[in-house]
Amino acid sequence: MKEKVLSNKKNGMAVLIGTVLLYLVGIAGIIFGAVNEMPVLLIAGIVWICIGWIPLCGLKVLKPQEALVLTLFGKYVGSIKGEGFYFVNPFCSAVNPAASTRLNQSGDVDNVGKGSSAMSMLFGNKSAVEETQETGKKISLKIMTLNNNKQKVNDCLGNPVEIGIAVTWRVVDTAKAVFNVDNYKEYLSLQCDTALRNIVRIYPYDVSANVDTTGDGIADEGSLRGSSEVVAARIRDEIQRKVEEAGLEILEARITYLAYAPEIAAAMLQRQQASAIIDARKMIVDGAVGMVEMALERLNEKEIVNLDEERKAAMVSNLLVVLCGSKEAQPVVNSGSLY
Repeated sequence: MKEKVLSNKKNGMAVLIGTVLLYLVGIAGIIFGAVNEMPVLLIAGIVWICIGWIPLCGLKVLKPQEALVLTLFGKYVGSIKGEGFYFVNPFCSAVNPAASTRLNQSGDVDNVGKGSSAMSMLFGNKSAVEETQETGKKISLKIMTLNNNKQKVNDCLGNPVEIGIAVTWRVVDTAKAVFNVDNYKEYLSLQCDTALRNIVRIYPYDVSANVDTTGDGIADEGSLRGSSEVVAARIRDEIQRKVEEAGLEILEARITYLAYAPEIAAAMLQRQQASAIIDARKMIVDGAVGMVEMALERLNEKEIVNLDEERKAAMVSNLLVVLCGSKEAQPVVNSGSLY
């Protein structure tokens, strides 16, 4: 399906003014024909009063970044885009299968009370339900944000994680959006879910050894937490590839929520804490050994005291206890001789 934009239809005001003038002429003709006993003029005026409203059904008002997809007896005749006052075939009907779809996204608002037909503005004979249906047939061309619900997905190591994304998108081809898929909003939401699962299962939550996330056969340091920009870009490309035929453009995808699933969150927190403690202890020990080594070298250089191997071992033990201990050491002062 190829989109056809009807760009030469912005003559709604002329049709509206002409129709109103013809109504005035018809009323004058009825009065003049009745007074002067001219049945032809009287009948013509009555017929026009009865059917003259039909052209008003073809008047359409569009605001910026809105579009209407028009069909005539089931055949696609074209789309009108951009702000303006349009006149189209009165028997054309607007099509938007996603008009009543409400997702967790921007732009899905209730438009009760906002009519778009010029006939409604002129005569005021449309109900609120009809006005809502007319407005709902419009397709928004604005940039919109879809915030899908959080999903529980297993990463490449089998750990369940909860992740949510926000996708920024817009309609670029109204014909494809309306006719190529049943409901382009639901289609987009479903494709976001599947693309998210396909990409998340490639990455571990944290950096892990011997994991290839790029597909080149070489282990790398990619992870959901550390490579969020790369993961989001791959999710965006995956969604774009799936919604191309629906006439949608994916501008951006962002990870809005990322955490371990509740059933393993506590265990993974303990694991992270243990890893952090081990790293901290390693750093403390490395620093303590260096300080002990420096202390012995300085004592030997200055020849402050001569220590045998046994006393050096005791000094090293005491210094390590003081430097590596988690609590402050309680010193013992020796007031006697060294030996």
